[in-house]
Amino acid sequence: MVFSSLIFLYLFLPLNLLLYFLCKNLNYRNVILVLFSLAFYAWGEPVWVILLIFSAAFDYVHGLIIERNRENWKAKAALVSSMVLNLTLLGFFKYSNFLTQNINVLFGTNIPSNDFHLPIGISFYTFQTISYVVDVYRNETKAQTSFMKFLLFVSLFHQLVAGPIVRYNDIAREIDDRHITIPEMYSGINRFVSGLGKKVLLANTAGEIAQPFLNGDLQQLSTAGAWIGIILYSFQIYFDFSGYSDMAIGMGKMIGFHYKENFNYPYVSKTVTEFWRRWHISLGSFFRDYVYIPLGGNRSHHIRNLIIVWFLTGLWHGASWNFVIWGMFYGIIIILEKKLLSKLLRKIPAFISHIYLLLVVMVAWVFFYFTDIRKAIGYIGVMFGIGGNGFYSIQDSMTILNNGVFFIIAALGCTPVIPVLNNWIRSRMKNWKYRELVFDICHPAVNVILILLCTAFLVGRTYNPFLYFRF
Repeated sequence: MVFSSLIFLYLFLPLNLLLYFLCKNLNYRNVILVLFSLAFYAWGEPVWVILLIFSAAFDYVHGLIIERNRENWKAKAALVSSMVLNLTLLGFFKYSNFLTQNINVLFGTNIPSNDFHLPIGISFYTFQTISYVVDVYRNETKAQTSFMKFLLFVSLFHQLVAGPIVRYNDIAREIDDRHITIPEMYSGINRFVSGLGKKVLLANTAGEIAQPFLNGDLQQLSTAGAWIGIILYSFQIYFDFSGYSDMAIGMGKMIGFHYKENFNYPYVSKTVTEFWRRWHISLGSFFRDYVYIPLGGNRSHHIRNLIIVWFLTGLWHGASWNFVIWGMFYGIIIILEKKLLSKLLRKIPAFISHIYLLLVVMVAWVFFYFTDIRKAIGYIGVMFGIGGNGFYSIQDSMTILNNGVFFIIAALGCTPVIPVLNNWIRSRMKNWKYRELVFDICHPAVNVILILLCTAFLVGRTYNPFLYFRF
């Protein structure tokens, strides 16, 4: 089940909220959330609920062992045991086939692959439980004594299958004591509807338009067409993932949870380093706090640490060499920025550094999209005039003419123009007597229109993928 499905929008979420608010006792509310979260996860493949509960139970017990044995060897043994099991499960389900395929290629063996489907969201909830155990070991948080509450942290359906990666410290207090106000509920609804619009109206549309360019014959693709395709994919993956994060944050607010931001308009960045401070913030902060800094951070072996982090970042996204190349590509660019380019990028005009950033990101998205590395390299070649079918084609012209308004809306949606405009209008109307009344009417009206539009799109189209479910 995905958030942008009619079943979720008109059955699952309303029923969840109805039962949640009918209960006044917080413990009962937590039980309702756990049951709905497990049902949400089991919608596709029920068997993997067992793995989720087992993983949660294992780390719950290890957290208690660490808490009760801080001054002796048992705490470190529990930490190591937790890391080994979590990484073994993640490695087996996500990377075992990748490993056997490479061994077969290198040594000419014929080791069979396993037939397991990747458990949805395993990368996200594994990182959440790892961060919990490490934080308990570091004495940065107290171990949760209630398994039901810990299972709520691990399984909460808002962020279970695609993030943001929520750390226990972020919501520990709210698991035990949370309050919902009308303004917070209203803000959560606005955020959810905004994310739904991003996903259904913008990401899905961009993905549909991009398909003929990305999946067609490279020999028939023009240079302009290659750029159109990857620009559209850049729109798609941003609105897809940030829209999902917005919906998760919005649903959390509706019931008193406050998840941290996961995106901060990354495409307005001027350097790759800045881009990764704004893109998938929860993943970047995880690797910083649990890999980069423990390895030595900036203090020792700086370049080695960056290479390890970006290798793991690429591998986290998928068990395929294209993701490793994608991660290492970013790692190399970031090292170059830190060692050679930082002064130059500060001196040149902002619009030039911004163009530089967009070029790097779009080349990187090619490696992210194509699992076939040869096709990825061929596509990049067409982007820069090598191979393909000339510079421009009739298909390119028709795509731009038919979708020009969409391109403008999507480009504006990647920037903070709309919130800035909203704040400007509010400031201009600050002395107007009926200002709050106007906004109180306009916001619900916009939400209703967006929901109706999204419903119409979902009813009328079958294209509704969610890109980050595979991670």
